[in-house]
Amino acid sequence: MSVVSARGVFKSYGSQTLLTDVSLTIEPGDRIGLLGANGAGKSTLLRVLAGLEAPDGGTLERARDAKILYLPQEPELDPSATPRSIVEEGLAEWHRATRRHAELSRELETLHGADAEARLAEQAVLAESIERLGGWAREHVATEMLERLGVREPDRAVGTMSGGERRRVALARLLVSEPTLAILDEPTNHLDTETIEWLEGYLADEFGGAVLMVTHDRYALDRVASRVFELEGGVVLEFSGGYSGYLEQKAELVEHQGRVEQNRVNLLRRERAWLLRGAKARTTKQKARRDRAEALVAEVAPRDAQRVDLGGLDRGAPRTGKTILDFMDVELSIGQRRLIRSLTLHMVTGDRVGILGPNGAGKTSLLKVASGELQASAGKVTRGTNTLTVHFDQARAGLIDDWSVFDNVAEREGADRGAADVVRIGDTILEMRSYLERFLFEGMKQRQKVGSLSGGERARVALAKALRGGANLLLLDEPTNDLDVQTLAALEELLVGWPGCALIVSHDRYFLDRVATSILVLDGQGSATRYPGGYESYRSLKEQADADAKDAQRAEASVTKSEKAAAATTPEGPRPLTFAERKELDGILEEITLLEARVAEFEKGLASPALYAAGLDASRRAQADYANAKDELATRTARWEHLESRRDVRKR
Repeated sequence: MSVVSARGVFKSYGSQTLLTDVSLTIEPGDRIGLLGANGAGKSTLLRVLAGLEAPDGGTLERARDAKILYLPQEPELDPSATPRSIVEEGLAEWHRATRRHAELSRELETLHGADAEARLAEQAVLAESIERLGGWAREHVATEMLERLGVREPDRAVGTMSGGERRRVALARLLVSEPTLAILDEPTNHLDTETIEWLEGYLADEFGGAVLMVTHDRYALDRVASRVFELEGGVVLEFSGGYSGYLEQKAELVEHQGRVEQNRVNLLRRERAWLLRGAKARTTKQKARRDRAEALVAEVAPRDAQRVDLGGLDRGAPRTGKTILDFMDVELSIGQRRLIRSLTLHMVTGDRVGILGPNGAGKTSLLKVASGELQASAGKVTRGTNTLTVHFDQARAGLIDDWSVFDNVAEREGADRGAADVVRIGDTILEMRSYLERFLFEGMKQRQKVGSLSGGERARVALAKALRGGANLLLLDEPTNDLDVQTLAALEELLVGWPGCALIVSHDRYFLDRVATSILVLDGQGSATRYPGGYESYRSLKEQADADAKDAQRAEASVTKSEKAAAATTPEGPRPLTFAERKELDGILEEITLLEARVAEFEKGLASPALYAAGLDASRRAQADYANAKDELATRTARWEHLESRRDVRKR
């Protein structure tokens, strides 16, 4: 039986209709991603399916005894409670079942006959429930789940925690509850990449219930989802597979709709011409044709989905000077904790540096140092005289909730009552209202207070405000949070062609693969390491470095004590070079020089934006070539050191 089934569901708020004719089915064990533009009604649909809001019409059915739990973007938690106690709430049913099972075991020690049989029957039902709830050994699952999700202080009051930490606590409570259906609204927000990858694996392979999730994380959609729902124009379209499958099928659908519409237009043109020739509608056949022609005229063409238009905004960035942003031996400490030590970073035109690291590693603080909001504890930060900076913070703190969309972007109260505000983009001048329409704020929407907007709409306001300033150094802190896929794609295209520089804190791996020319990884212990290329390049190089380190450890361990002792007591010592080895040694330095040049060339290629514009396959091939060249260089260098150590050994 289906967990949830909807037929013809519609939902309105005043004059705004979000759901017009939603029909869908969620089966046990389903893994479904929900896509849709910001403001399309995704969160509304989730609340309706979860039973938190009633539809205005249609049929909505849920399986009897199905446990359906919902993770909102802003969960409400008791501020005085601790994460441990909140997550334990998710185990309340399991605790009741295990306690009752233990009570029945004690009672059965003294009961006989019909009473014993009744207790045994109840105990059997409880045993099935306990297995369904995750098994018998779940005493430590709350603590383990909090650790998995990066909550390091399980006994601290949640009222003192950030919004991201509270979301992780709420997610942990939902997961340990083992619901029949988990409805998740942006579950990967505020998680670091390591935790996101763990959550993907857990939802895909370990979680026993069905999953319906809204997420902008396209890698997560590909890993977890076996179906994709898209909410567009108040109805739900279904696609098989993850995000990649959705893209292919959506492209085919749009192409088909385009052909259908073109056929309709061609037929309409012919029928109109027939009518204009003055054909008389005296016969039944002629009247039927005229009616058909009039119906074609009245038919409404399919409406194209609205898209954020960021085209040409890169022309608003002024030219950069020789120096844009330099960090020289920068250190940063907060209180007694050192976040960053000895960071040297020189940014040139076209650099787009993605910043990764666990929560609390200092990523946001590093952006504040770059903007001048925070002073480095040591070292030197240099900004060029032509460097103009804009800081897009993840809290969207620059927005004033009581001001309208127009006023926030114009940066003055009451601006929406005039018509003089303009935006200069290079040599182009746009009226503010036209500029805001590019971000899908039309008509009265521009006068709506920002405090009443959805998370995605607030993000678009903050983006519009940031990009109108004409900066050439963008400091972006989690810019992808709450943005829909279409807006993400537009932002990616803008950044790839950006004539200045960008420092980008993001855990969106797909976004970093599309945009970043290098990745700066903060380990939370003060170390910062820069890798060329996007996220997949970083991951490949990191895996290779880890493998090399393990190989070195194994090689060292393989030299046994007896071999060391034998080498130490061998009277002859090292053997002299053979004739062939001397010839090899004479030419090996030239080989090493060529290999070093080859590695440097590959590094330059990996830092080029053009490589990542060519697609993921091209970047992966380049990463593999780079890794192979590094391996060969290391091998030849080690060989040279070995031969050189024996150069002056003479025969005895």
